[in-house]
Parts: sequence; structure tokens; C-alpha cells
Amino acid sequence: MSEDFHLEPLPADADTGDLLEALGPLEERPPESQYCVFRSGRERFCLPVLDVEEVLDWPLLTKLPLGPAYLVGIFNLRGVIVPLIDIAITEGRRPGLLPKHVVVASLRVENHHEDLRIGIASDEVIGTYSVNTEDLLEQAPENVPHCIGMLRHDDRLALVIDLRRLLEVFPGPSI
Repeated sequence: MSEDFHLEPLPADADTGDLLEALGPLEERPPESQYCVFRSGRERFCLPVLDVEEVLDWPLLTKLPLGPAYLVGIFNLRGVIVPLIDIAITEGRRPGLLPKHVVVASLRVENHHEDLRIGIASDEVIGTYSVNTEDLLEQAPENVPHCIGMLRHDDRLALVIDLRRLLEVFPGPSI
């Protein structure tokens, strides 16, 4: 500890104002955001926590005949049919190696009374992270059109998914 730092006890009858005065000026810090980071294929992706409805173990799926390769199927989530997409399909996921989890994201759509839900196949859910604005890079690789930036966490990068762009690149079935 530095020599100019010392603690002095507050009197027993001290009020909140005395405590705040003893603490000194509070540092101005930028607001933190929270992201759910997960791995799909070889890449790490993330979504704002407020966009993530829940994380599930691999559900019982119904395959859709003649569906696009990225559409793994649909599943029932408490009475709501949710399409499940695999964004790692573009990387050539090994056949027969199923993901373990589903990240269910919800998107508020104008002129709809319910949020639009979409399941994203995930091999591993790494966790949720609180990040400052300096940990967010505003530019994503050009070859990943469904991402709007990158998040720096644990000396690694995760691609930040934009749900609206994701649905443009990987359109799900209309149910």
C-alpha cells in the first residue's frame, strides 16, 4: 500500500452523507453491458444478455423436409414453435457431431404481439460477461454479415451477433 493511504474509523453516529464524504469522489466509469458468450463450431459468438431468453440442452427436433442446410429443425418450447439454426454450418461442421446446447434468443418485431424466437445451435456456452465499452470493437469481419462487431474477453474475441441481420442471412420458416 502507498504511504499516503490510511483508514480512519467513522464515528458510530455517522450518517450516509459522512460516509460518502469519507469515500471521496467516485470515479466516472462508462456503463457496463452484459453478453452471453458461446461457441458454435470453431468460432465464439455473443449476444447481449437482454436478447437471450434462455439456454437449453439439445431438444427433441422435428426436421423440415427440403429446408435449407443451416435450418436444423424446429422444436416446441412451452407451446411455441422455435426454429433452430446452425450458424457454424458455413464452417463445415463435422457431420454426425451434434451441438450440445441451444441459445434461444428473442427479437421484438413491430406489428407483432409476441417476440420472434430463434434457437442458435451451440457447442459450448462459455458464460456471461460484463464488459466496458472499450472491450467492444465496432467492426466485424466482412465475411460474417450477421455480426456487427467483436467483443474482447479473456484474451479472446467473440463475434457480436445482430439478430436482425442473422434473420436476413439465415431466414427461418414462417410459422
